[in-house]
Amino acid sequence: MTAEQTAPPQHPGEPRRRHGWWPFVRDVLVIVLIAVVVSFLVKTFLVRSFYIPSGSMQQTLQIDDRILVDELTPGFGGFDRGDVVVFRDPGGWLNPVVEPERSAAVEAFDWVLSIVGLSAPDSKDHLIKRVIGLPGDHVVCCNVLGQLTVNDVPIDESAFLNLAAGESAPQEVAFDVVVPEGSLWVLGDNRDHSRDSRYNQDQPTQGFVPIDNVVGRAFLITWPMDRVGLIDGHHEVFAGVPDPDGEADPEPSSGPSSELETVP
Repeated sequence: MTAEQTAPPQHPGEPRRRHGWWPFVRDVLVIVLIAVVVSFLVKTFLVRSFYIPSGSMQQTLQIDDRILVDELTPGFGGFDRGDVVVFRDPGGWLNPVVEPERSAAVEAFDWVLSIVGLSAPDSKDHLIKRVIGLPGDHVVCCNVLGQLTVNDVPIDESAFLNLAAGESAPQEVAFDVVVPEGSLWVLGDNRDHSRDSRYNQDQPTQGFVPIDNVVGRAFLITWPMDRVGLIDGHHEVFAGVPDPDGEADPEPSSGPSSELETVP
């Protein structure tokens, strides 16, 4: 006789036997665990969240903006002039900051939120700037019109520079550099209020940012809601710049590109 034949019959209207609350709790815990693991993997290998603590990239980025940074694409396709990138301090760019002491509970809670990308506790250890010079580029400030030149081509940065009323160009900080292999030359959009490559030429990396220090390319503002949108790389500004070997860059695709400042 089979088990099916020996089981007591279920009479119509008889309530089903309850199995308790544990199966429900177990399913919820499994779902939460999967979500945390997926979020951790995404944050570690694909996308990270940062917030903007200063105004050095205004008006492109405002103080307290939250942004997403693409960690994957730059590793495969490299960087383009105009990309807005987040990077770890190469050494001496950021002033030492004494953080207020926090309780163990607050630290633990912030750590958990950071795993799933809802907190960015290391934002103040990073910077965000716009890529102006790629490896091999000859970048000079400035011509008689106050413009930067990249490989002898003047750059009209009016599409993204934040200038005071009546200004046609930022204050000149003279430099004449050739970007070494494996490095970038970066400047802030709020040029007169950004301690970028120009002001760090006396540091160990001479103002250049090692590509190994770059976390990724910032591409999306996620907060506040009225500012949600893609971050424009303005690649068209650099369309006429030849590569160091003399070959001109291809025309950029139309539309905005994908952009923490933990920025000074």
